[in-house]
Amino acid sequence: MKIAVIGQSQFGQEVYKELRSEGHTIVGIFTIPDKDGKADPLATEAEKDGVTVFKFPRWRVKGQAIPEVVAQYKATGAELNVMPFCSQFIPMEVIDHPKHGSIIYHPSLLPRHRGASAINWTLIHGDKKGGFTVFWADDGLDTGPILLQRECDVEANDTVNTIYKRFLFPEGVRGTVEAVRLIAEGRAPRITQPQEGATYEGIQKKENAKINWNQSAEALHNWIRGNDKVPGAWAEIDGQKVTFYGSTLVDNGTSGNGKPLEILGASRPGIVMKEGLILFGNDSKALLVKNLQFEDGKMISASQYFCSGSKAAVELTEEEKNFADQIKSVWHSILTNVSQIEDSTDFFKSGAASMDVVRLVEEVKLCASTCQLQNEDVYMNTTFQDFIQMCVRKLRGEDNEEELVIDYVEKKINNMTVKMPHQLFINGEFVDAEGGQIYKTINPTDGSVICDVSLAQIGDVDKAVAAAKEAFEEGEWGKMNPRDRGRVIYKLADLMEQHQEELATIESMDSGAVYTLALKTHVGMSIQTFRYFAGWCDKIQGSTIPINQARPNRNLTFTKKEPIGVCAIVIPWNYPLMMLAWKTAACLSAGNTVVLKPAQVTPLTALKFAELAAKAGLPKGVINILPGSGTLVGQCLSDHPDVRKLGFTGSTEVGKHIMKSCAISNVKKVSLELGGKSPLIIFSDCDMEKALRMGMSSVFFNKGENCIAAGRLFVEDTIHDQFVKKVVEEIQKIKIGDPLDRSTDHGPQNHKAHLDKLVKFCQTGVKEGATLVYGGKQIERPGFFFEPTVFTDVQDHMYIAQEESFGPVMIISKFKSGDVDDVLRRANTTEYGLASGVFTRDINKALYVSEKLNAGTVFVNTYNKTDVASPFGGFKQSGFGKDLGQEALSEYLKTKAVTIEY
Repeated sequence: MKIAVIGQSQFGQEVYKELRSEGHTIVGIFTIPDKDGKADPLATEAEKDGVTVFKFPRWRVKGQAIPEVVAQYKATGAELNVMPFCSQFIPMEVIDHPKHGSIIYHPSLLPRHRGASAINWTLIHGDKKGGFTVFWADDGLDTGPILLQRECDVEANDTVNTIYKRFLFPEGVRGTVEAVRLIAEGRAPRITQPQEGATYEGIQKKENAKINWNQSAEALHNWIRGNDKVPGAWAEIDGQKVTFYGSTLVDNGTSGNGKPLEILGASRPGIVMKEGLILFGNDSKALLVKNLQFEDGKMISASQYFCSGSKAAVELTEEEKNFADQIKSVWHSILTNVSQIEDSTDFFKSGAASMDVVRLVEEVKLCASTCQLQNEDVYMNTTFQDFIQMCVRKLRGEDNEEELVIDYVEKKINNMTVKMPHQLFINGEFVDAEGGQIYKTINPTDGSVICDVSLAQIGDVDKAVAAAKEAFEEGEWGKMNPRDRGRVIYKLADLMEQHQEELATIESMDSGAVYTLALKTHVGMSIQTFRYFAGWCDKIQGSTIPINQARPNRNLTFTKKEPIGVCAIVIPWNYPLMMLAWKTAACLSAGNTVVLKPAQVTPLTALKFAELAAKAGLPKGVINILPGSGTLVGQCLSDHPDVRKLGFTGSTEVGKHIMKSCAISNVKKVSLELGGKSPLIIFSDCDMEKALRMGMSSVFFNKGENCIAAGRLFVEDTIHDQFVKKVVEEIQKIKIGDPLDRSTDHGPQNHKAHLDKLVKFCQTGVKEGATLVYGGKQIERPGFFFEPTVFTDVQDHMYIAQEESFGPVMIISKFKSGDVDDVLRRANTTEYGLASGVFTRDINKALYVSEKLNAGTVFVNTYNKTDVASPFGGFKQSGFGKDLGQEALSEYLKTKAVTIEY
């Protein structure tokens, strides 16, 4: 059809574009004149396409159509007028002229809310249903026959902006185009509007938007949100008009202290709190207002009402100055009537309108996707200088509109004061567990209580998963440019490095790790891991695949790597921070969000990590930390329908249970790094000193609490006795003691239950007939200390030859000289396959053995040499999936194939 589009705004622009895409001929665009030198978006779009644009300032004078204007319109030969959004009065000579007449979009369910402020009144009246109508224009005010209607639910805290963006705009465009389609097909109905239920409300203006305080909280909330953003509900405070924005209903039990604020006419003072301004209805129920705007146009967070002065200006780096220049160009492209953008240039006083706010927010995202703005940010920072300062603070992660509140436990230890969060971390806040549940975390060095820690409950898991889901689906993280996401992760690594001594001290205190090892490995490798995966963020890519299909063989098939969504991570107690890093870094790099359960006995570095993550600028909900029991928190995460991936490091027994729960719940993706009984084969042609040194490390590193520890050493019979003798000599040199003492080699076991398990393990070995050469018992001193232990004459059938000790216990078996295949058979006769090792100077033997050992990692003439770039994971009942390296990314990505025929 030949269509004339009469209207304006971005809505009109989108309707115009869709009508063209449907094949209709747009014979003319009739819109408003340019304002301050700027064309309406509808005009701009049409002019780009070469469509004739008319910009009549008016169509009528004193109620009579202007003949010249009507003549120019009729000359277009339009068969249908489409009026998507029109603020001008169009004469009936134009309305009735086309063959098919005229249709109008109206944002209410007619006959309810006729008039110019329909969306406002839908909210003011507290309607539960909203929607739009496309109707046939007549000579009444929104009274013509109905062609099409669509409805939606009105949510409790909807504003004009939210319901418009969520439904009225996108569905309104589609509905208007569908109405044209029905007309073209001759199927468009004309349904007379009923008189019953018809309402007409006048246009909302500032002077009649004053708040009447003699109403319920819900009615006040509806009035404020119904006038948000235009014209803005207002009241008098301290002698000036103050406009209220961002209203939500709240529970009466709103907690926290605040400062009273007298409001003229209100039944009781409001309360300024960190969340905003609490207001009360005449029913004593409450609502919360987020933002306030003063008569001079300046908008502030309501929580800052009593704050005086302003933040000190930040000095821009060279990179930030380049960013500021980009934004200055954006301002200039919007404010075309301003010759030069100065620091004092005011966005709105220079002619910007609400539509320009939306454009500015989107343009800033293109310049720096980590700078995620809301419309309110523009209203609160109207001058160019203020706007740039606000953007830079956001880019630096220094935007403290909602300051992170942390109830630290502080301890003076290790020549420093460590500050430890001890609450759950959910949706960017440290909070108490449901019901105030707590437990005590213990220092294994002396058995003392470090502090009380919040103990997560089922409701906390639901809150954390919901926060992670919202952050993934609606938040900044998923929208962020991958390179900018990498910058945030890299900044997190930098903060960890700045706090590495504090992290290592907390790790030593909470897990018993020797401080020097904690600093180098527990914390040091964690920092390296985040830096490594920060670099992968913008390198995740699919591939283009040639396919063979029936003719026509013009096809393009490609794959996309996409994040999975909400990922649960459950980690053990032996490397609390490093295990967090190994999984979380890859997970975040892939674009997912995380709910992490640290081991119940070692929660403190995970909570400190949460603090640093928030300060690094990770958006709310991206990381959530839930200290708690595996049987409750771990099980809930395994069962939760909104968790799409679970990464677990721990025992094989628990891993099997998790795998079953994940399958039954929603077949969530799983990766498991489980138990190990790693064999280390030492041939007689080895470098004995190196084999001794590495053999000791393979067992006693991190006091044996090491998933890839050599659970069984096979030593060639010709060097067996010599090797055992040297091991005992070296053990006697080990200094056991306080892990914070820089000279300590060997600290306490992680917790009492594990210590008891080690004692029982060694007792079993003695009963089975293995020779206890050294150690085998708890050390008589405060804390959970266990002697480095050596068993020889260990036979393949014995319990200690088959099961993991997870402690400082060396299990030595001899094998016959020259019988390589037999020792390989014995080494592989285990259900585990995490790691393995071989020491020999014969390169052919080394390669043969490494090929035959059935384990995820094989060390040759070394041991424990893991690296962030090398994949780590096991075979058989040691689990599946990889941590570290490029392969780890696959655990947190899904592959989508797309095929296009052209």
